[in-house]
Amino acid sequence: MTASAATTGRLAGRIALVTGASRGIGAAIARAYAKEGAELILTARTTGGLEELDDEVRTLSGKTSLLVPFDLKDFDAIDRLGAALYERYGKLDVLVGNAGVLGTLSPLGHISPKEFQEVIDINLTANWRLLRSLDPLLRQSEAGRAIFVSSGAARGPRAYWGTYAITKAALEMMVGIYAQEILQTNVRANMIDPGRTRTRMRAKAYPGEDPQSLKTPDEIVAKFVDLATADFTGNGEIVKAQ
Repeated sequence: MTASAATTGRLAGRIALVTGASRGIGAAIARAYAKEGAELILTARTTGGLEELDDEVRTLSGKTSLLVPFDLKDFDAIDRLGAALYERYGKLDVLVGNAGVLGTLSPLGHISPKEFQEVIDINLTANWRLLRSLDPLLRQSEAGRAIFVSSGAARGPRAYWGTYAITKAALEMMVGIYAQEILQTNVRANMIDPGRTRTRMRAKAYPGEDPQSLKTPDEIVAKFVDLATADFTGNGEIVKAQ
């Protein structure tokens, strides 16, 4: 199965970078991409989590991932990542901006300036820096695909969701603008709303919720595969994963 996926999978031969890959939805995306034959570049803050995931990827696809442990708030590192990937691959076929933080669910006036800035840095600015650094590599692909993770919190004011909702709304606007700017290229950019999924972030936001009532990350990543294929030509869309 692993040998056939490498040559006949829907992502065979495609180079895909996934942020926030050490757990949750990011890890599930990596596993799904591995099953479809992708060459993986995996980033997260925790080296141990990336190494454990790489073991799973090798079992699924027979391939070793390129592991890049770093903090997305290190914007200079994002620039270095783009340069390093150009030297190694010369292109990037798929970018998945998955990493994100919830922040504190609190009245806006109670959020500290430091935390407000941190959520903006990770959920919004880091994804802009990724686009800025990796757009030239996506344009070198015959079918570059940029996929970012949004949330229903982005659409319509929601009390106490403060910085998370604000950053996701801004992210949707940013990706929509980028999608308009790449109309005449082979690159396409879209958003995916995972919906109610069994993750640590969900548990933090809804501590009284029964996790067994939610789908697992592995159950909701089919759309991430669809949008990463060369055949998917949608652009500027917000796609629901479930």
